[in-house]
Amino acid sequence: MNLTEKINADIKNAMLAKEKETLDALRAIKAGILLAKSSGEPVTDESELKMLQKMVKQRRESAEIYKTQNRDDLVKIELDQAAIIETYLPAQMNQEDITIIVKRIISQTGAASAKDMGKVMGMASKELAGKADNKIVSTIVKELLNS
Repeated sequence: MNLTEKINADIKNAMLAKEKETLDALRAIKAGILLAKSSGEPVTDESELKMLQKMVKQRRESAEIYKTQNRDDLVKIELDQAAIIETYLPAQMNQEDITIIVKRIISQTGAASAKDMGKVMGMASKELAGKADNKIVSTIVKELLNS
């Protein structure tokens, strides 16, 4: 079952269960998929994954903004939607596993200083796509290249 079919089935279930918050998040995902399909480019699993990650990131950033504005009601909505969308992403790797992979990439590329960060991040982003947040990967790469 591909993502579109899964989302459609889950929308039906959320409608039957009258779960408004879940339904809102699922409709946002469906809208994103439809928008991607209408762009004319083929929608791959990788592009769907990137879209979902972007949606989660947007909701987290919105929640931070709402938090600074003391809008706790909106913070909760954004974080709830982010949590629902995350269920459609693969499990995220922990920092120890990311560090092991980044160390291997550093040794493969021969990176020795912060100047080589772009090379390492390029390979790490491809290998860890959907499995780890790039912000965490970037932090780990910086630490390892500066030590």
